[in-house]
Amino acid sequence: MLGVRYNIIEWDDLRRELGKVQKPARYTGGEINARVKDHSSVDVHFALAFPDVYEVGMSHLGSQILYHVLNSRQDVACERVYAPWIDMEKLLREKGWPLFSIESRLPLYVFDIVGFSLQYELTYTNVLAMLDLGRIPLRSRDRTREHPLVIAGGPCAMAAEPLSDFIDAFALGDGEELVLEIVDVYRQWKRSGRPRKDLLIMLSLLEGVYVPSFYSVDYGTDGTIEAIRPKEIPVDPGMYAHIRDTLSKGPNPRKCASLNEDKPGIYLPPERVRKRVVRSLEDAPFPLDPVIPLMEPIHDRAMVEIFRGCTQGCRFCQAGVLYRPVREREPETVERLAREILARSGYDEVSLVSLSSADYSRIKEVVSSLVKDNPCAARVSLPSLRVDSFSVGLAEALGTSTHTGLTLAPEAGSQRMRDVINKKVTEGDILEASLHAFRAGFSHIKFYFMIGLPGETDEDVAAIADLAVRVRQAGRDLGIRPTVVVSVSGFVPKPHTPFQWEACMVPEEIARRQAILARALRGPGLEFRYHDAEMTRLEAIFSRGDRRLGASLELAFKRGRRFDAWPDRFDPVAWEEIFRETGVDAAFYAHRERGKDEVLPWDHLDSGVRKSYLWKERERALERMLTRDCRAGLCTGCGICPDFGVRVRLAGER
Repeated sequence: MLGVRYNIIEWDDLRRELGKVQKPARYTGGEINARVKDHSSVDVHFALAFPDVYEVGMSHLGSQILYHVLNSRQDVACERVYAPWIDMEKLLREKGWPLFSIESRLPLYVFDIVGFSLQYELTYTNVLAMLDLGRIPLRSRDRTREHPLVIAGGPCAMAAEPLSDFIDAFALGDGEELVLEIVDVYRQWKRSGRPRKDLLIMLSLLEGVYVPSFYSVDYGTDGTIEAIRPKEIPVDPGMYAHIRDTLSKGPNPRKCASLNEDKPGIYLPPERVRKRVVRSLEDAPFPLDPVIPLMEPIHDRAMVEIFRGCTQGCRFCQAGVLYRPVREREPETVERLAREILARSGYDEVSLVSLSSADYSRIKEVVSSLVKDNPCAARVSLPSLRVDSFSVGLAEALGTSTHTGLTLAPEAGSQRMRDVINKKVTEGDILEASLHAFRAGFSHIKFYFMIGLPGETDEDVAAIADLAVRVRQAGRDLGIRPTVVVSVSGFVPKPHTPFQWEACMVPEEIARRQAILARALRGPGLEFRYHDAEMTRLEAIFSRGDRRLGASLELAFKRGRRFDAWPDRFDPVAWEEIFRETGVDAAFYAHRERGKDEVLPWDHLDSGVRKSYLWKERERALERMLTRDCRAGLCTGCGICPDFGVRVRLAGER
């Protein structure tokens, strides 16, 4: 793409204009450890795009990993681009400048590949804005060989049908290996001179790549999906031979990608697209020289991923399904990575990152070693803790109480609801952990809860406040004046979870239950925070939606909707008008319970956890039956290990 004519934005011109925007450091680049390569010496130019502002994107560990992986290849130049804030978008349009990378200020449209990280559904309009600002046609069907390949990964890619008209291909699952295979396919296609459609065919042969334009969706008269089918794709003899050669090289991991022997010249994409799984983190690439931001990010610390996946089995949790199975790094590897990153970065804190850090089988050993033998005198933190005294003890050992409060996530206030969601913690555990925290010197405890969970009653909601009051009183009984913060969000039934069939509660009912808590959580030492009920509804629409929502997204982009995840930017009235004009029944997507046999918009995307298992877990939830953690070696039958040929890997196991 760099062979086309373009105008790079000169630094002096940019510097003169950045005084007109908030936080100009978002757009300047020049950070320590940023990679700027000679573009004439590489084959593939990759723009890593994050659809939120710089300080949010710079806190995302997955983007740092991919940036490192791509730039470790001599034939690839990877640069970063973030969603410009409202004032910067206005400036770009007034000046006639395209959206540009922050390393070299290259226009987005000259890159070979633009890869978006999809972490949250309410950033989807930002994706469209970035494409438009980057002068890339919004819809995949309008792009030619001269336009970049637009791909997207991240957790939302496993259910991103609302974006299917705008994304050429989705990368599903772990990206460290897959992103390099995508680059290799692009290089091969680029040299071949073949049409753009053939690039998409070649990509669809990779395990973990979903090309939405290769699938058709049939709808019933009631609006539900009847079937999602791969299309018959005509191919010329050269591409037919390439596909045959690819499928003949050993066992076909895609299993159902095939050539139609009855119709020569026809390619059939797989009926279901399987996510990619990195089988072991021990040898997986990890950045020792992370890019150091020029302004304070959301999370300003070094990060080491100690394991990936979670087997707690919380029934509302999408990440616990999408990142299975558990794969731990060895403690020696964790310690080496932590020390090297601290020594090279200048950070004064390293965070041991995972979905539930206290579940790491060697966590006490690693924490003790890092705390006792830390030549950089840096702090060690655990961003995710269980609700138990062991976790509080870890926080105490790390000295957390000297500089911050403690955050725990019981998720539900009553024991009945905790059993429903498979949160294996009791009220006694919560009170014991709180007492342990107070005795350890913590005076500020924050609890995360959800309301609107399946089967929840007003008594279950009131139990949240009762629990917070009891925790506050436990602190007072010890002679301290604690602050107990209750942060409550509305439950969104996420795809690929046991609750994916449930209805999301209507905003009016969520607001009523919020009012119950607001009345009960009054008085000194109690703080109540809550998530906007209308925002919860919008999240439910796009997380559970199908490709018919594409028209709504495009109209929302044209109407100026940006950063809907930011409370001061969210406008529910505007969204209501957008859905009305595009003929979308929001209640159909957000507030309707799905049937057991209904085809869901993400059924053709294989997370590795069987749909039958998810339904069984839904039934167990209704019966308040707990499901054990499979870390202990007792398989719960989710299917990921036998179906994908992987297994749980704990530290010390080979």
